[in-house]
Amino acid sequence: MNTGETATSKAKASFARQWQHRPNVPIQASPFFSWPPGLLRLWRWVADRWFNLAENSILVIVASVSWFLFQPPLEETKTLAPGWIAPMYLRNLILLVLVAGGLHLFFYTKRRQGDQLQYDSRDLKTAGAAFTFKSQVLDNMFWSLGSGAAMWTAYEALMFWAMANGYAPLLAWQTNPLWFIALFFLTPLWISFHFYWIHRLIHWQPIYKHVHALHHRNTNVGPWSGLSMHPVEHLLFFSSILIHWLLAAHPIHILFHMQHQALTAATSHTGFEALLIRDKKRLALGTFHHQMHHRYFTCNYGNLEVPLDKWFGTFHNGTSEAHAAFMARRRQRAERHS
Repeated sequence: MNTGETATSKAKASFARQWQHRPNVPIQASPFFSWPPGLLRLWRWVADRWFNLAENSILVIVASVSWFLFQPPLEETKTLAPGWIAPMYLRNLILLVLVAGGLHLFFYTKRRQGDQLQYDSRDLKTAGAAFTFKSQVLDNMFWSLGSGAAMWTAYEALMFWAMANGYAPLLAWQTNPLWFIALFFLTPLWISFHFYWIHRLIHWQPIYKHVHALHHRNTNVGPWSGLSMHPVEHLLFFSSILIHWLLAAHPIHILFHMQHQALTAATSHTGFEALLIRDKKRLALGTFHHQMHHRYFTCNYGNLEVPLDKWFGTFHNGTSEAHAAFMARRRQRAERHS
């Protein structure tokens, strides 16, 4: 066996050992960007994300409840004032605690699912000088509830103020109901596209060292890890909402957009593939695609909705063969820079 074959075999064996659970692989990106398209695959992709118990469908409900019950009218948001911004911040804190805290309580504190569908067998770190307060969970909660919730609220307040004053275009259901509905479906695509480019930017070493390294303290992740970021990263991460200074939207779309970014950050970092109910996967949660990014750093920068990783050669599909090729490329880069 030559040196290349030995390195490949070792990479495959190492990859298998590193994961307690691997989902069905190869991981598939959105079929909307595949050829030939395949109508059945397209339908399953949409149904799994919108018409079953799924993050997107749940968040439409959360955004609707937020708008009808807990959102000040636009007339009130014409002037920036603590009286209407503070309750929004409190609402966002409660949502984040319910989602990230609830998932952490269920999966990690109470261990209700044991290690079933858990990707990484390692425990979240309870001690470590790299973490604020020397605790991974406390570190993650501090940055999520502090800077994360504050920046989330600041962007919402900015958008509602802009809409109320005519600086951002306003969409009404009565004027264009089809576009009103379509915006919900298009929002995750835009978020995915924006996230990839922002993520690549903050992996640029001068920025990574001072900003994104805080998020990558988490080589193994839990629900509180998702929104645990440096304030500069929060500023960039949530900036996808600024598209609606150009593209007309209703306030309910703003709520859906921001809640999607903030709350799916928690669910996608759960560390478990899905919630099991009676031994069946009922709600997709942590993505293996992004879990690998936290361990290997230089792959899977984006999400699966817009497969930019595939187009730019940074996609890891979760197979041993893909990992061997990924490690070979990493060795080649190291040799070129040595």
